[in-house]
Formats: sequence, C-alpha cells, structure tokens
Amino acid sequence: MSTPGWLLRVLGGLPKPTKTRPVDDEPPRPLTRDRVADYLLGRGYRFVVDDDGDLTGTWDGSRFWFLLLGEQQEILQVRGRWHRTLPLEQRRALSLAINDWNRERIWPKAYLREEEGLLAVYAEVSADLEPGVTDLQLAQLLACGLGTGVQLFAALEPIVPAEGAPPPDVPDN
Repeated sequence: MSTPGWLLRVLGGLPKPTKTRPVDDEPPRPLTRDRVADYLLGRGYRFVVDDDGDLTGTWDGSRFWFLLLGEQQEILQVRGRWHRTLPLEQRRALSLAINDWNRERIWPKAYLREEEGLLAVYAEVSADLEPGVTDLQLAQLLACGLGTGVQLFAALEPIVPAEGAPPPDVPDN
C-alpha cells in the first residue's frame, strides 16, 4: 500500500509543489457592454438590448439584466427579478425567507420591492471593476450572478405556494 502524497510531503519524502502561474495572466481591461455581450454570446445565451441600452434576457422564466453602473460604467451588476409576484399579505413570510437566504449566503443579495400593489423578489450581484477585469474574472462574475440568482428563485418555489395551491404543510384530502 502506498503512502498518500500529502503524508510523504509532510514527512519530507516529496518535494514541495512549485507555484504555477495562474491560467488567467492577461492584464485587466476596462469593463464594456460589448465584453458582457461577448460572454453571453459565447455561452449561447439569448438576450436583447432594452430601451435603456441594457442587456437583458430570461433564464428559467425570470428576467435578468446586465447593468453597467457608476460614473465610468465601472460597476457590473447582474440583477434578476423572479417571474412570480406575490400579494402584500405574504411580505412577512417572504421577508423571513429572504433574510435567511442573505444570512446564509454571500450571493446574490436578495430583496423585496413593492410594485403596483404586489411584491417582487430581486437578486443582485455587483462588483466594482474600476481597475479593469480579465475575461476569466468577468466570466466568473457573470456566471455567479446568473447561477446564484436562478438558485435563489428555485429555492423560493417550494417555500411560497403558487396561486390557489394549499400551503406546503397542509396535506391534500
């Protein structure tokens, strides 16, 4: 039976691993809407440019926007809005679920907004990229914003009953 590599290293039987250069050694470049669009196109995602010039699309039924904010448009924000809206009476329960999410996870920031007498759930991942961003970093941020937003909305589905459905803890007769 052979000894694991980590144990041999600890006991001095293997040389210490050398540090390798990171795969992403390109210099950071300014954030641009075109770079965001190139990433989305490269992944085969469908999106449009809305009237405000923002990139937007639908993932798992929910709308996401890719916003460039700040004086030099140096802040990237991936913002998602859950496809469902809920009555104001569910604010307390929904707020508890959103608070649990925000307490237990770093991304995305989740919050409620009242819109036309109903509650909407939003997810946001933002990053200040004033010094620039590499393609790999940009890809990671965009994937994080989309992936964690979709996860938040999927996590809410079993917690919040659909219109007319019985609450999850009430058995059907």
